[in-house]
Amino acid sequence: MTATRIHLALAALMGFIGVALLAAATHLASTGHVQTAGQILLFHASAVIGATAGRKGGYLHDGIARIALSAIIFGAALFAADLSRRGFADAALFPRAAPTGGWFMLGGWLGLAIAAVSAKRD
Repeated sequence: MTATRIHLALAALMGFIGVALLAAATHLASTGHVQTAGQILLFHASAVIGATAGRKGGYLHDGIARIALSAIIFGAALFAADLSRRGFADAALFPRAAPTGGWFMLGGWLGLAIAAVSAKRD
């Protein structure tokens, strides 16, 4: 399976889980963590789909964009998993899981910026 198909499949799963978490948040007394987890997944799923299209179109440096997209996916998943666990079980996934996921997302976004200015196509 190619990186493109993997990234798109993971983005679709992020969207699916994001919608499910937002739906679940409507049934919880304290929705903050679960709602934020759902939003993070939905926002980043859309970004991954768009950036994957940009990568395939030659508007992003292929190698840099693949790494950046992987970082965004991993970071969003880690961040959302930690917040979901906090929302449903009132316990962290592991110490500093959410901030670690946040740093991966930030690094991925910075990587996409670098991939954009490094692309061969104008």
